[in-house]
Amino acid sequence: MTAQALAGQAPILTVTLNPALDLSTQTDEVRPELKLRCDKPEADPGGGGINVSRAIQHMGGQSTAMVALGGATGTRIAEMLKADGLSVVRLTAPGETRQSLAVTDRSTGGQYRFVMPGPEWHKAHVADMTQAIAESTRPGGWVVVSGSNPPGVPAGFEQMLTVRLKNSGARLLVDTSGEALRVLAGSSTPVDVLRMDSHEAEDLAGRLLPTRNDSAAFAAGLVKDGAARSVIVARGADGSVIAGPDGAWHAAAAKVKVVSAVGAGDSFVAGFVLAMARDWPVEEALALGAAAASAAVMTPATDLCRAEDVERFYAERAISKL
Repeated sequence: MTAQALAGQAPILTVTLNPALDLSTQTDEVRPELKLRCDKPEADPGGGGINVSRAIQHMGGQSTAMVALGGATGTRIAEMLKADGLSVVRLTAPGETRQSLAVTDRSTGGQYRFVMPGPEWHKAHVADMTQAIAESTRPGGWVVVSGSNPPGVPAGFEQMLTVRLKNSGARLLVDTSGEALRVLAGSSTPVDVLRMDSHEAEDLAGRLLPTRNDSAAFAAGLVKDGAARSVIVARGADGSVIAGPDGAWHAAAAKVKVVSAVGAGDSFVAGFVLAMARDWPVEEALALGAAAASAAVMTPATDLCRAEDVERFYAERAISKL
């Protein structure tokens, strides 16, 4: 990242509609019908956009985290974000903010992740939130919508947001899943960047995508069909590919021991969007994202990436044109 990383950047607004208080712990063995004695849990503010903002901060960048919070859990998360020094715009959620639980089985090393649904949104809440996002964007900036949509938010929300942002000059990166991703993939209202993992891509494609070129061809097809201007497919230990106006590229993942996969995707998005906000070439942004994801899997629970690891992996980056 060197001197280039110290240069100015465009504004980044991350949006978390369905945050969670992430609790993580360990137990000797996960077995049914027993009281499982667990270690003292670690608590972190969680949710896609929050994690992206935290990782951007770890890498020396700046962002504003827009977060929908409610109830006592929401207040606790707000206090944690403030203590972390993040710039936060708080929206009022229509109910108590959810919690999630990750339990590591020491006997196998396996991790079990229990994710709750969050409060249900109604039309008025969605309209207010869309307006708040549009009012908080800046010309030339980036908006990152990352993580699951809460119950009640329509699957076409990202397209509605794209229309609202059209006149602002802001660019939209979406990293979502489930029905929201399926609707985006079939849309002709393109977001600027759409990211998914290889399992999601294969589900959409209805076939296996065993090679980088397979993933790139699928991504290019979504671009051609108008779903997005650029599409990223994360291939896990094989790195990530992107297809868009600058062609198709692959950035390799670093060979590291995986401690926890929690937050790897969010760290990727943080590295990618931070580089794009600094006006780096898209292939270098892909490489910084891959470096951040590799750094994230080395840390336990929800610790995300460490700056020194990201810098080391980025310095060793391997980028190829597909």
